[in-house]
Amino acid sequence: MITAPELGAGVSRVEAALGVSLTPGGTHPGMGTHNCLLRLSDSTYLEVIAPDPDAPRPTWPRWFDLDRVDPDAAPLLAGWVARCDDIHHTQAAWAETLGTVQHMSRGDLAWQITVRSDGGFPLAGAAPALIEWQQPTIHPAATLPEVGCSLVELQLYHPDPERIYGILTAMAMQARPIVHWSGDEPAHLVAVIDTPAGRRTLSRRI
Repeated sequence: MITAPELGAGVSRVEAALGVSLTPGGTHPGMGTHNCLLRLSDSTYLEVIAPDPDAPRPTWPRWFDLDRVDPDAAPLLAGWVARCDDIHHTQAAWAETLGTVQHMSRGDLAWQITVRSDGGFPLAGAAPALIEWQQPTIHPAATLPEVGCSLVELQLYHPDPERIYGILTAMAMQARPIVHWSGDEPAHLVAVIDTPAGRRTLSRRI
């Protein structure tokens, strides 16, 4: 997931980096945000999300740390979301890290997702938020236009990689990101994506 202070500028930076066009998503009235999306597989997509200037600011922290995005900052590869079949069961073991389960919707889509009370990403983005879609017959990514992009790998860097690895192992993920020690650097993510123009890497500021 890429967060940006302004959606149009964020999308333009991502499109320039990958050489493809993103698809408009929609608004999230409960959070005061809106997004654009890029299909990476039938069950994976890249999301660019930003505060919606036409929506009132909610009285609670916006999700994905968007209240702390600097207005002059470049788009940031800030975190990721993992799909699960029983969000309450998985969240119960990691409630302090992941937050609480909230019901959300956008247009015809409805889902449950974990959101921290401070609006931040779990473990600075190295641990995932969890999502359970309420339409099990088809993943929303499969409805997006096919533009020839696919996720090769997601790499997680964190000062305590054993903690991240332990969480992902306990969650029994089928496709687990690669976990690295970040050394003296803060936690961050790297996404390697195949595009029609060749392999591209998104890392931190875009």
